[in-house]
Amino acid sequence: MKLDILAFGSHPDDVELSCGATLAKEVSRGKKVGIVDLTRGELGTRGTAETRDEEAFNAAKILGIHSRINMRFADGFFQNDKAHQLEIIKVIRYYQPEIIICNAIDDRHIDHSKGSQLVSDACFLSGLKKIETIYKDENQPQNPWRPKVVYHYIQWKDLKPDVVVDVSGFMNKKVASVLAYKTQFFDPDSKEPETPISSKNFTDSVAYRARNLGRLIGVEHAEGFTVERYPGVDSLFDLK
Repeated sequence: MKLDILAFGSHPDDVELSCGATLAKEVSRGKKVGIVDLTRGELGTRGTAETRDEEAFNAAKILGIHSRINMRFADGFFQNDKAHQLEIIKVIRYYQPEIIICNAIDDRHIDHSKGSQLVSDACFLSGLKKIETIYKDENQPQNPWRPKVVYHYIQWKDLKPDVVVDVSGFMNKKVASVLAYKTQFFDPDSKEPETPISSKNFTDSVAYRARNLGRLIGVEHAEGFTVERYPGVDSLFDLK
């Protein structure tokens, strides 16, 4: 299955929290979008790997995602090394996305910056023809594939975005996909331990960050991304 966009997250819910509205908007425009979770979030304080699996499935349905897979790397302990890079390369070559979106380049959780660099490095290596891979049970070697662009979403830290996307009209889907992770976020009746993301303040921040970015570009809501190279336009009139 060839995809237009492939979004990676170190943990289930990373993608929904950070670029869920952008993905929902592109799906509404007919783009094929996939999500790859690097781990099952098994070290998370609340919930279990099994509940996260179910929540990720439900969130993907809300956003209209065409494909979602989990790499089952070790939460907290996966590395940006040859073995992990090769597994990501296989996925990139299988889906052949034009655009890849991945974790924040710098963040509170150590897996976020690790996942960011791992996916970014794999994107480059995936274009090298002398790296030979075979995906799962397929019998023939994969062809090289390098996405046109890699974007990094913004997570806990308020990084300065290089690109801001108008997502007005798609925040309801984003918030619904986030709240599909019932074990992770604010629930006044939950008996589980509190975490940095289980407070009402954090849940509210999903909307107020989008409103603030929207304010800065003159729209209702927006999501921000950093880039690895300068974005190019044909004309100054292409900019909003």
